[in-house]
Amino acid sequence: MAYGPPPSPGQGQQPGWQQQPQWQQPQPQGPAWQQPQQGSAWQQPQQGSAWQQQPQAPGTTAMPGGHGPVSDDDKTWSLMAYLGQFLVGAIAPGIVYLGKARSPYVRRHAAQGLNMGLAAIAVWIVGGLLSLAAGVLIWVPLLFTAAVMFFLVYAARAANRGEFRKVPSVVAWPLIK
Repeated sequence: MAYGPPPSPGQGQQPGWQQQPQWQQPQPQGPAWQQPQQGSAWQQPQQGSAWQQQPQAPGTTAMPGGHGPVSDDDKTWSLMAYLGQFLVGAIAPGIVYLGKARSPYVRRHAAQGLNMGLAAIAVWIVGGLLSLAAGVLIWVPLLFTAAVMFFLVYAARAANRGEFRKVPSVVAWPLIK
């Protein structure tokens, strides 16, 4: 970025051209160390402006109470509540729920992840016992596990974006709030 005023029209520019391109930020008035006055053209619009009011995607719910922006740390812990299940099952969301759920955002994601993990454990126990009676029933826990894995990725992507996506109650039994 060049410092100083733009060249005058006599220095290689045609007279009809603009002096300052529209993409440049306006220069603040006064000393360089001062911040521009409120309402300057380059500042972001205030709260409630039209571009901030984005419609929510289907299945996305806002956090109750409008707790404000979500920190990167909260996003990471809520993401681990889902993705940790691929390594250690229901232990990962349990650790997040009991140890790191200080914010409502993390607590809600950890509770949903823990509900999914507990539902998967219950289906495997019951499905395993029923498959002893009829071998074809072994497909029930396998199909349920495939559905859980799909919804783990579905909810983890939303958690990483700072959103909450409710998983169907068939997959995440509402045991823990």
